[in-house]
Amino acid sequence: MKKRVSLIIIMGVIVFGIIATIAGVSQSTKKEKGSKRPFPQHTVYQSGTIKPNNVSQEEMDEAVAEFYETWKNEYLKQPADKKDEYYIFYNDKGYAEPKNAVTVSEAHGYGMMITAIMAGSKDKQYFDGLYRFYKAHGSINDPSLMAWQQVKDKSGKIINTPDDSDSATDGDMDIAYSLLLADRQWGSEGEIDYLARAKDILEAIMSNEINQSQSLIKLGDWAEDNDDVYGQSTRASDLILNHMKSFEAATGNHEWEDVTDKAYHIIHSIYERKSGNTGLMPDFIVQSKGGYQPAQADFLEGENDGNYSWNSSRAPWRYTIDYLLTGDDRALPQLKKMNDWIKGETGGSPENIQSGYTLNGKTVEEGNSTSFVAPFMVSAMVDPSNQQWINRLWNRTMQEQGDDDYFANTIKLQTLIVVSGNWWAPYSNT
Repeated sequence: MKKRVSLIIIMGVIVFGIIATIAGVSQSTKKEKGSKRPFPQHTVYQSGTIKPNNVSQEEMDEAVAEFYETWKNEYLKQPADKKDEYYIFYNDKGYAEPKNAVTVSEAHGYGMMITAIMAGSKDKQYFDGLYRFYKAHGSINDPSLMAWQQVKDKSGKIINTPDDSDSATDGDMDIAYSLLLADRQWGSEGEIDYLARAKDILEAIMSNEINQSQSLIKLGDWAEDNDDVYGQSTRASDLILNHMKSFEAATGNHEWEDVTDKAYHIIHSIYERKSGNTGLMPDFIVQSKGGYQPAQADFLEGENDGNYSWNSSRAPWRYTIDYLLTGDDRALPQLKKMNDWIKGETGGSPENIQSGYTLNGKTVEEGNSTSFVAPFMVSAMVDPSNQQWINRLWNRTMQEQGDDDYFANTIKLQTLIVVSGNWWAPYSNT
């Protein structure tokens, strides 16, 4: 409902706008018409959690806004033949196979969440374009899900990878979450009914990517429930705890509560049996010997499938968000152990964090990728004793690393949003 605005208020807004411009506030942080919760949010997290205190709130907000601009310039792209679509380019270093790969649903989900949370001057346009790209590249098994990878064909047109057009669960979960964010940010009365489309993809996720007899998050819609191997396995970083609580609240489907409880059970089981000294999680988890175990080498992606590697490097970030937003402390002892261990392992220096460990804490890949540094910055938030540690992690994360790629920089942006106090849930379910 429109309200009358006094001349005094109008003049105040003008003065504030001038001050903001002088201060160099990024254009992307200005409130877009119709945005209800634009950046910065300054969300109230769980009592007793911390943020860096070696920089001010204003400096953190500015750092996020500036890096968002850098990230968009580098990774937010449009198909040559589709000017109303956007995608997140993920093959900037040429690591992906095949070489003509341009994006994956994982990247797409990240981009949709980020643009919905930032909600700046053009972000609804970007979000809607990302949505259209997602809808144009559905999974072969269910068009409400997204095919996991897209490539450029010889004509330059972006298509799903031939003969490999099924889904990956984490990308679909992030896309669903982003649509709930968009509903809360812009409402669902426009061209795209965000809430209805969120419910569509959530129904498809529940039907195709959850082993319903076990309430288990599967790897994708290609894994059959009755497959003794892949139908009963999961990826540790797909256990996106707070997403599932929002899914339940938005849909009223209490099966999501069972999936959340199972995820917490799996996390605790691995911690109790395999990583009690480190708190680390493996990339992939399988059912074996009457319980949940780290996968063996080359289970799906490579020799480190059972180690803390490039997939599970996201776990400290993904798991901590639920504690920050709801106070659910079921993973809190593990998060604290993880931080105590990594601080000790590195001598309190983030520059010593390596790019992969066994669950016992032995280095399996050297390096200091931001993909591994930044998520520990989020998990450090749970304990005030980590204050100096989180300050150092912030400083290291803000450093430009020449070898950081789409993955590292996109994880960096999302963790900066969280640590600066600006991540929020579309639906509260505590």
